[in-house]
Amino acid sequence: MYDSHAARKIAESRALDSADQEIIVKAMDDGIETVWDRFADQQPQCGFGQLGVCCNRCAMGPCRIEPFGKKPTRGVCGATADLIVARNLLDDLSTGAAAHSDHGREVLEVLLDTAEGRSQGYQILDEEKLQTVAAEYGIQTDGRKKEEVAGDLARAMLEEYGTLKNRIQMTERAPQKTKDAWKNAGIVPRSVDREIVESMHRIHMGVGADYANILLHAMRTSLADGWGGSMMATEGSDILFGTPTPCTSLANLGTLSSDQVNVVLHGHNPILSEMIVKAAEDPELVKRAAEKGAKGINLVGMCCTGNELLMRHGIPIAGTLLDQELAIATGAVEVMVIDYQCIFPSIAHTAGCYHTRVVATSAKSKVPGATYMEFRPETGLDTAKEIIALAIENFPNRNPDRVRIPAKPVRMMAGFSEEAIKKALGGSYKPLIDAIVAGSVRGVVGIVGCNNPKIKQDYGHITLAKELIKRNILVVETGCAAIASGKAGLLVPEAADLAGDGLKAVCNAVGIPPVLHMGSCVDCSRILVLAAHVADELGVGIGDLPLGGAAPEWYSQKAISIGTYFVASGVYTVLGIPPKIFGSQNVIDLLTSQLDGIVNASFAVEPDPMKAADLLEAVIEKKRHALGI
Repeated sequence: MYDSHAARKIAESRALDSADQEIIVKAMDDGIETVWDRFADQQPQCGFGQLGVCCNRCAMGPCRIEPFGKKPTRGVCGATADLIVARNLLDDLSTGAAAHSDHGREVLEVLLDTAEGRSQGYQILDEEKLQTVAAEYGIQTDGRKKEEVAGDLARAMLEEYGTLKNRIQMTERAPQKTKDAWKNAGIVPRSVDREIVESMHRIHMGVGADYANILLHAMRTSLADGWGGSMMATEGSDILFGTPTPCTSLANLGTLSSDQVNVVLHGHNPILSEMIVKAAEDPELVKRAAEKGAKGINLVGMCCTGNELLMRHGIPIAGTLLDQELAIATGAVEVMVIDYQCIFPSIAHTAGCYHTRVVATSAKSKVPGATYMEFRPETGLDTAKEIIALAIENFPNRNPDRVRIPAKPVRMMAGFSEEAIKKALGGSYKPLIDAIVAGSVRGVVGIVGCNNPKIKQDYGHITLAKELIKRNILVVETGCAAIASGKAGLLVPEAADLAGDGLKAVCNAVGIPPVLHMGSCVDCSRILVLAAHVADELGVGIGDLPLGGAAPEWYSQKAISIGTYFVASGVYTVLGIPPKIFGSQNVIDLLTSQLDGIVNASFAVEPDPMKAADLLEAVIEKKRHALGI
C-alpha cells in the first residue's frame, strides 16, 4: 500500500488527465494491478528485442545478433542484423495491416448480409455515399434498389481482398503523381490479402535476404491496408451506419454514472456496438432497469469502438487504451463488452476484483474469465439485448462503498469526416487552400495512434497538438490521440484561443476546433482521402503538400502499418516511440532518409514532442517554399 502523497505522485507520473490520476490512486488503494504495474515488473526489458535483432524465424534459433560489432554477427542461417531487423519490421507491419483489413472484411460481410436480407437490425443509412462509392467501382445505380447496389458493391470490395485483377480500386483516389511514385518503386498494392500473405512468405527463412527489398514490400503491404482494407472498412461503415457529422459529447471517466446501469463498449468493430445502442433504447429493457433501481442505461465508449459510437451517435467516451482497467476500477461498470484489438488479456482478471462482467463477442478474441456471447449479424439485435439484460441484472451487485467516479467529464466535438470538413468549409477545400496559401494556416498534421505506458499517458499527444496549433498548424486526429485531445479540452471551438492568430481566425470563422476528431484508427484513411482531394485541386502529389504525420505514443503493430502508409503516400511522419530498428544502421538510413527519393517522404524518431513539433514545422515550411507559398 502507498500513502496518499506517494500514490498521488505516482499517478501524476503515469497520466496527464486528472480523472485518470484519481482512478489510478483508487486502483492502488484497492490493490489492483494495472498496465503500469506490469510494465514496471518487466524492467529492464530485453535490449536485443528493443533493437529488433532477435530472430525466432525457424527452429535453428532463436538467434540474437550483437549490434555493436562483436560476435555473433550472423544468425545460424546466416542472417545479418539488417535482414533480421527488416524481417521483424515487416512481420509487425503485416500483423497491423491484417488487423485493420480483417476488421474491414467483417464490415463488408455485414453490408452484404444486409443487402441480401440476412442480417438483423441493420439497414443502409447513407445512400449518397453508397451511390458515390458504387460509381467508383463502375456499378450501375440508376433505377436500382439500394440493396441491389449495396450487394454488388460489397461483393466487389470483398473480391479485392484476394483479387486476380492485381489492382485495388480505391488506390485510384490518389493523385496521379503519387500513383506514379508507387509504380516507379514497384509498390502498387495488388490486393489486400495477397500482400499480407506474401509478407509472411518473404520473412520465412530462405526467402527474402535483401533488407531493402523486404522493406519495399512493407510499403506495398501498408498501402494495401491504408488505401484498401482500412479505407473499405471506413466506407462500408459509413454506408451502413451513416457518415459522421459534427456532434457534441463528453469525455473521460466521469462519463460513467453513479445511478444508471453502466455498459462500456471496448474494442474496434462497430458492428455489434451499433446494435447495443438500439438495444439500450428498448422500452422493455429500460423498464427492467428501473425495476432494478437504476435511473437508466448509460452507454460509454472505450478506445476505437468508442470513437465509432461517439462520432455517429454522440455516445460519451470514457477513455483510451490505458483507461480500460481504470474504468473497471471505478467500481461502477456493470458490463464491459469487448470485440477485438487493444483489449488487455488480463481484463477479466481485473474485472474479477469487482462486480463487473466482461462479455467477449468475437470468436477471434476469446478471453479466459469472460462471458462469451458470440455475435452474428443474423441475430445481432437479439444478442445485444441479452448483453444489456445481463448488465441490468448485475446492477444490484454494485457495491456503493467501492464506487468512485470522477466528477467532471469534459465537453468535446467529434464527427469530422472528410465530407463533414468539406461541408464546414462551404462545400469546397478552396477556403482551406486559400488560408494555407495566405499563411494563416501553415499546414496540417495528422496525429494518430495509441497510448504506451513508456510515456506518461496523453502527454505526447497533448503537448504536440498544443505546440502545433500555437504555430498555426491545423491538427487532425484519429484513435486514442483524438480521445486524448477530447479529455484535454482541445476538441471544442473555444480551444482556438490556444492557437496562433492565423489558425484562430480560421477556426472562429468556420466554427471548428483547432484539433479535429476524424474517427477511429481505421479512419486514418479519411486523412488520406482529404489529402488526395486537396492535392488534386492543386494538381500536385500528396508528397508536395505541407503535411505531416505523428504517432507520439504508439504501441501497436497497426500503428506501424498506418505510419508506413502515411510515408508511402508522401507524408513525413514522426514517431515518438523508437521502433525496433536500431540494431541496423542500414534500415535506419533507408527509413529516415533514403525513402525521400522514392516516395517524397520519410520517417523520423523523436520522443520529445516539442522537438517533434520543430521537425514537423521545418518540413511543412520546406514544402511551402517548394510550392512557392
